[in-house]
Amino acid sequence: MKYLLSSALLALALGGATGANAVEITLIAPGGIRAAVNQMIPDFEKKTGNTVKAIFGSGGGTKERVVKGDPFDVPIVQVPYEDVIKSGHVVVASETALANVSVGLAVRTGAPKPDISTADAVKKLLQGAKFISYPNAANGAAAGVSFDETLKKLGLTEEMKPKIKIAQGGAGAMALLAKGEIDYGFTFVSEIITEPGVEAVGPLPRDISTPTFLSAFLSADTKNAEAAKALISYLSSPEAAAVYKARGMLPGK
Repeated sequence: MKYLLSSALLALALGGATGANAVEITLIAPGGIRAAVNQMIPDFEKKTGNTVKAIFGSGGGTKERVVKGDPFDVPIVQVPYEDVIKSGHVVVASETALANVSVGLAVRTGAPKPDISTADAVKKLLQGAKFISYPNAANGAAAGVSFDETLKKLGLTEEMKPKIKIAQGGAGAMALLAKGEIDYGFTFVSEIITEPGVEAVGPLPRDISTPTFLSAFLSADTKNAEAAKALISYLSSPEAAAVYKARGMLPGK
């Protein structure tokens, strides 16, 4: 169930906090939404007078910290998150869908953009590559977990092992690509478009790569509930939707 602020409450929250009323809101989220959130924070801070301290990590690592009860006012987690809900550390009724992001293919800047419109086209591309890179699933990287599933669906898990250079995060995979150490890089589209020396070809087909959906919650332990609710509302607003689109994501569910 999506947590809805009343229009009166939202207007009050965005009316600006001053002096002793201003608070710091802590947020934790996966790296796939980093660029979008970082772009929105200054405008939110300007409108409310509050500040936001954002911490980003892997998708799996973020969920683990929320489940453990690490103190954050607004956790953003990827589905499935039954363990987060069962932990008791989030307000279930506050669940708010923000955006989803797909794993995409990256090439070096200026390189030809191959066809990835079908599963067969992606399989042919991978079989013809010398080396590829993507984030380390073993460290909880959601893009890495997703791409492992893609290789499994394509029947290429074993065949591709000698060609894979596992990277630390999406940025790590893109750095290898930019330096010419690999032929293709794979990570969330939102992470490709922020990195120098590489270009996004586009998202992988949905029949072999399910998008990752991200939702925000109000922490059950927050001491800044009203400010945190205002931040969640802002991150799910029409203004936020435009930012998500510009950052290679799709807003909402």
